[in-house]
Amino acid sequence: MSFSKEILALKESVLEELSASFREIGRISEENTLKVLAAMRECKVSDIHFNTSSGYAYDDIGRAKLEELYAKVFGAESALVRTQFVSGTHALATVLFGILRPGDKLVSLTGAPYDTMQTVIGYAAPSPGSLKEYGILYEELPLREGRVDAEKIAEIIDEKTKMVLIQRSRGYSQRPTLRIEDIREICAEVHRKKPGCIAFVDNCYGEFVEEQEPTQAGADIMAGSLIKNPGGGLAPTGGYIVGRKDLVELAAYRLTAPGMGAELGASLVNNRLFFQGLFLAPHVVSQAIKGALFAAGIFERLGYTTYPKASASRGDIIQAIELGSPEKLIAFCGGVQQYSPVDSFVKPEPWDMPGYADPIIMAAGTFVQGASIEFSADGPMRPPYNVYLQGGLTFEQVMFGILGAATEIERLSAE
Repeated sequence: MSFSKEILALKESVLEELSASFREIGRISEENTLKVLAAMRECKVSDIHFNTSSGYAYDDIGRAKLEELYAKVFGAESALVRTQFVSGTHALATVLFGILRPGDKLVSLTGAPYDTMQTVIGYAAPSPGSLKEYGILYEELPLREGRVDAEKIAEIIDEKTKMVLIQRSRGYSQRPTLRIEDIREICAEVHRKKPGCIAFVDNCYGEFVEEQEPTQAGADIMAGSLIKNPGGGLAPTGGYIVGRKDLVELAAYRLTAPGMGAELGASLVNNRLFFQGLFLAPHVVSQAIKGALFAAGIFERLGYTTYPKASASRGDIIQAIELGSPEKLIAFCGGVQQYSPVDSFVKPEPWDMPGYADPIIMAAGTFVQGASIEFSADGPMRPPYNVYLQGGLTFEQVMFGILGAATEIERLSAE
């Protein structure tokens, strides 16, 4: 596998252009690594916490220590960190069903949520067992020019509003990702209007991108996936919930059963992977962000629209590129797949993934299936045919994958 002289020259030019941004990414990684190390020292993490457990797993000291560590790192009162969560959406749904009751209203302040959350909520995408079927009301605050309409937050929150949902990442949209300062302002406005209203943040793809997390900026509770940022590429499955103790407890009752809560749940996988993954996460996230900037820089030079721009500040690890045609989207994913460590010999094809409204194409040669902290590229087969990149255990692999994608698209354009 080789690249043209033109592509290699473009690579060097973009790397030079991004050098200052890369230094800032490194600085944030240092701060977050220090934060994790301090938390591990304060929590007295030891190798005795790495063991597995079985059965009911009462008094699982490894599980308890991992949850203590997550609460400390994310500046929260309590945490629920479990392999029993099958995805980030599962963790998010557990929060919603654990806290909301029939007649309560949920308000999404970031417009329509991610595709898989639509079926959980059940209004735009009816699904058996959804919030709608349980009599939970729902409303969305439309975005204004791609941003949260802060002036309308007070108007949409009423006496029935028990919780607001704030999706940090862009999902399959072109809106800007929320920064921590954005989340701080949104939470402050929510609590000003209704102090008892719960601010719930979907933190998927955002962990360790900045120096603070939503629970340190006014969020009452947040959730995410362990096969995204905080798992550091080592966690084989799972999700997490952190926040106020009373709210995390309600979520735990939903995960297990009322009266049981967080006291049960075996650590069937060696806990070392979760501790070590969290330790590595700030550095791995920095590699992913560098890869996202590099992708934006390359494709901006090739004449494509990117979201965000290479020069923009980041709130998550996702990079979107508007390709404009299904053929280019397929070619892009094919180029990325060639430079994956796993299944590099296969060709991605669109398919009907569960929970999505449109066929999805995905380049994902990952060690952990679906791990989006590992380098992957995917997108829905619908106009404007955006590809969404995320992850990267090493910047070098992301760089080669992007050069491979650029080569495939240039080859397609020449035909």
